[in-house]
Amino acid sequence: MTGQTLAETLKLERLEVNLFRGTTPDKEQRQRIYGGQVIAQSLLAAYETVEDRVCHSLHCYFIRPGDPTVPIIFEVDRSRDGGSFTTRRVIAVQHGQQIFNLAASFQVAEDGYEHQSEQPDGPDWAEVEDDSEVRRRLRAEAPPEDLDWIDREQPIEMRTVGGRFDVAAPERREPRQQVWFRARHPIGDDQHMHQVILAYASDMSLLGTAIRPHGVSWRTPGFQSASLDHAMWFHRETDFNEWHLYVQESPSASGGRGFNLGYIYRASDGALVASCAQEGLMRMRKKKSLP
Repeated sequence: MTGQTLAETLKLERLEVNLFRGTTPDKEQRQRIYGGQVIAQSLLAAYETVEDRVCHSLHCYFIRPGDPTVPIIFEVDRSRDGGSFTTRRVIAVQHGQQIFNLAASFQVAEDGYEHQSEQPDGPDWAEVEDDSEVRRRLRAEAPPEDLDWIDREQPIEMRTVGGRFDVAAPERREPRQQVWFRARHPIGDDQHMHQVILAYASDMSLLGTAIRPHGVSWRTPGFQSASLDHAMWFHRETDFNEWHLYVQESPSASGGRGFNLGYIYRASDGALVASCAQEGLMRMRKKKSLP
C-alpha cells in the first residue's frame, strides 16, 4: 500500500453509466484477491449510482477466487428507487465470469426508536499490543513467502485481545475473540467512504473465529478456508479513523463450513455502529486414493 491510501487504492474508473473498473494494488502479492476489497469496491460502485441515501445493509456471495493480476469489472443493476429505500445489485466480473455479487439497500435519513446491546468488557485498545509487532516478533520463524506481508504496512491497524493467533503453531482457543481496529490513513469527511473502508476491514479475522477451536490455520498442510458469503448492517454513522472494537463469535461449525457473527462498537462512546454475519469454508482436503 506504499504511496497510496486505502481510499485511493479502492477508487473506481467509470466506464459507462452503470459500469466501473477496479484494480488490486501490485504490492498485495496475493494468490487471490482479498474478499474485503471486492466487498468495498462493490459497495463503492453501488454508491456511484445513489444520491442522498446511506447504505443500511449489504448481502454478498463469493463465487470464484479473484485474480489480482487483472482488473475487476463492476456492473450495477438499479433494482429500485423508492420513496425511502433504494436497492442496488452489483456483479463483479473477471475473465468473462462472475466472481462475486452484492445486494445493498440504502435509506433516507430518519429518526426512530433506538436501543442497542452494550459493549462487552475487556482491555482498552491502548493496553493491547499491535498485531504488526506480534508478526515482527515471529518473523525469524516465518517462511520466505510471508516476509513481504510481515514487513509491509497494513492499511488497517489491528490489535487482537489476548494475542494474535499463531498460524505456524495454532493452539485451540474458544470460538470468540475481540479485535481493536481502525483505518491507518485519514479517510476524510465522506461518510460513504467510512462505510466502504469499514466493510473492507469487516472481512478481516472473522472467518478465523470459527477456526480457533480446532487447532489448525491456513498454513496447516491440507487445510482449506475461504469466505463463502458476507452480510453487514450499518446501524449508526461513524468515523473509522477512530478505534473500534470488533467482537466476534462462532456459534456453529458443521458440514465443512464455519458460521461467524461480528459486532462493531465505537471506542469513544460504546455505540454499536455495525453488525456482520459470515459463513466460510473450513475443511481438510481429502487425500486422493492411489489407483
